[in-house]
Amino acid sequence: MTGSTVLVSTWSDGVFVIEGGEVRHELAGRGVRGLAADDDGSVLAIVDTSKLCRRDRDGAWAELTESQSPLSCCLISRGEVFVGTDDGAHLLRLDRDGALRRMEGFDAMPGRDKWFAGAMLVDDKMMGPPLGIRSMSASPDGGVLLANVHVGGIPRSTDRGVTWHPTIDIEADVHQVVCHASRLESVAAAAAVGLCISRDGGASWRIETDGLHASHCSAVAFVGDDVFVSASESPFSKEGAVYRRPAGGAGPLTPVGGGLPRRTAGKVDTTGIGVHGQSAAIVDSAGNVYLSRDDGRSWAREAEGPASPSCVTLHLGERGRAI
Repeated sequence: MTGSTVLVSTWSDGVFVIEGGEVRHELAGRGVRGLAADDDGSVLAIVDTSKLCRRDRDGAWAELTESQSPLSCCLISRGEVFVGTDDGAHLLRLDRDGALRRMEGFDAMPGRDKWFAGAMLVDDKMMGPPLGIRSMSASPDGGVLLANVHVGGIPRSTDRGVTWHPTIDIEADVHQVVCHASRLESVAAAAAVGLCISRDGGASWRIETDGLHASHCSAVAFVGDDVFVSASESPFSKEGAVYRRPAGGAGPLTPVGGGLPRRTAGKVDTTGIGVHGQSAAIVDSAGNVYLSRDDGRSWAREAEGPASPSCVTLHLGERGRAI
């Protein structure tokens, strides 16, 4: 079986590349977030806040363009690159000339004036991220684009981003949205109110908390036939947990098990679950990286120690070997 390379980006110390039991360190000392794997084995990333870079399959990095705005996440869909910003939640598209162009339809969507930056009082100080696009996803055929605004719900487009419409209540406080890799209708989101499930391509949602030890959910992914979601008591919890349930089923969520700890060291944050084929990776706030090669049935700790992880993704193994 051809294996997958695991990439873990960090907020201030580059990227850790895990393959075949080895760990390599790239872009040391630089802030990296927003990893997005392409079908050709390359990976897009946001480096030093405003640079959109590409890592090719051989591990070479190149800068594609630089933005005047702080960038937050990126999406590759049908050969197009979309990038979200952290300065008021704007959506950009990478043009063929290498320039990032603001998508005016996203700025004009109904309800935008109700969006707000997330914040909470911690030790008598207001803390929280700016108003920004926290995650993006696209249906397998590219017919639906979804952008998770924090805090602004999940805007949805069915015309490749020309126009956008609100879906879930913005007070749900969504932290990540993801479309199923092959089922057009299946979408899931992790939110402060629980796991959000859509059976109509993100047009409508229902909220589920049955089985969770706490409702504050941060990361979500489809792994094999299941949906995975991480939960914690608050954004600053010292431990969290990851749960699963059949993607098309009902009933309570249950702990993942199979070698994954019942409680993780800190929460598994937004984009902390990565999937490629039958392989999946999970990184917790302490930098422990767990890998499964069998659709999430069994897990082993593959690495430990990447400080302040921001994202994990997987793509086709660089040397095409099994791991």
